[in-house]
Amino acid sequence: MAMHNPPHPGEFIAEVYLEPNNLSVRELVAKLSVSASTLHRILIGTSAISPEMALRLSKALGRSPESWLAMQSNYDLWQARRRVKLGNVGKVRLTAA
Repeated sequence: MAMHNPPHPGEFIAEVYLEPNNLSVRELVAKLSVSASTLHRILIGTSAISPEMALRLSKALGRSPESWLAMQSNYDLWQARRRVKLGNVGKVRLTAA
């Protein structure tokens, strides 16, 4: 079942991990071993979670890497459904799968 308006993973990180735990971006950057600009782009939603970042987030914050990637995928698909026009796309008739 598709989630209604899923959050970007960066928003989720800020709301679930940073704010409630008084965890600073600087601390998380150090734990993830990434640049501050990389994490900042994720937190503001301009960069996506890559498989490499999913592995880092999994080790630092928990949750499986697959769950981080699924969260990103759900967000991306929701955004695409809102902007992609499919009116000119037709269905292909296949005789064999």
